[in-house]
Amino acid sequence: MILLCGIRSEPPLAMVGAELGRMGAQVAWFDQRRALETSLEVRLAAGRVSGRLRTPEADVNLEAVDAVYVRTMDDRLLPEVESLAADAEERRQCRTVHDRLFAWLGLSEALVINRTEAQASNGAKPYQLQVIAEAGFAIPETLITNDPQQAIAFRDRHRLVVYKSMSGERSIVSPLTDLDLQRLDRLRLCPVQFQAWVPGPDVRVHVVGNETFAACVSTSATDYRYPARSGATRPQVSSFELDPEMAGRCVTLAQRLGLEFAGIDLRMPPGGEPVCLEVNPSPAFSYFEMATGLPIAAALARRLASAG
Repeated sequence: MILLCGIRSEPPLAMVGAELGRMGAQVAWFDQRRALETSLEVRLAAGRVSGRLRTPEADVNLEAVDAVYVRTMDDRLLPEVESLAADAEERRQCRTVHDRLFAWLGLSEALVINRTEAQASNGAKPYQLQVIAEAGFAIPETLITNDPQQAIAFRDRHRLVVYKSMSGERSIVSPLTDLDLQRLDRLRLCPVQFQAWVPGPDVRVHVVGNETFAACVSTSATDYRYPARSGATRPQVSSFELDPEMAGRCVTLAQRLGLEFAGIDLRMPPGGEPVCLEVNPSPAFSYFEMATGLPIAAALARRLASAG
């Protein structure tokens, strides 16, 4: 049995679910939007984990689960509980179900795409960059500082500099402008990650087990996810053929991070070697699949089904 965890209607989960349906796989859902109608019991005895997941649709013996695809959102922000008081009983109930789910995912012998501990590197981008470099990739020159003078010197040295979050929270990659220099005193309150700008198109590589699926993103925007912020046109996305050595290096990087599924962001500078910017442990691949036809959902479904 394969368990899918998250918002059932969200495109990545829905696409994997549809592929599994076409394969005739036995599938159960933990739909976060119905968490208040769901109960989960987890037992650990003599080194063996067991339990039951009861949803409005099914009663699932957790020992029968061979593989899990996890793409959950912060349960505190679910529409069913977001507006409730912090001490509301429904919030406590929702949190309990999620706590038990993640505890089971950490202990289960099932194939989990991806385990919580493997996703943790995304919450510490400086650490993740070290792993990326150890895997043989070039990385942007990076400065993390709360010293305005260091930031100014870094910009003077590289001329074109961007800044972004160090954590797993989504942030918009932005250029360091003259206007930003006027508010650098705020750095003293919170360190920021600055990076030398790397020119060239973006290539997103989705790694599924030992398979790779690459797409090239051409845009004039600093952050292709938000072209309108800089007045850029909509990104052009097309499939991209990786050479075998680079494809193998991407698979190795995902394995080093403990990820069965990863979205690796590369930048391709003209005349230079590819630069790895970061690794997403829960990529919203549907954007790339719908733009290019790359069969990422089918590959995920095959990987999940292979654990049975």
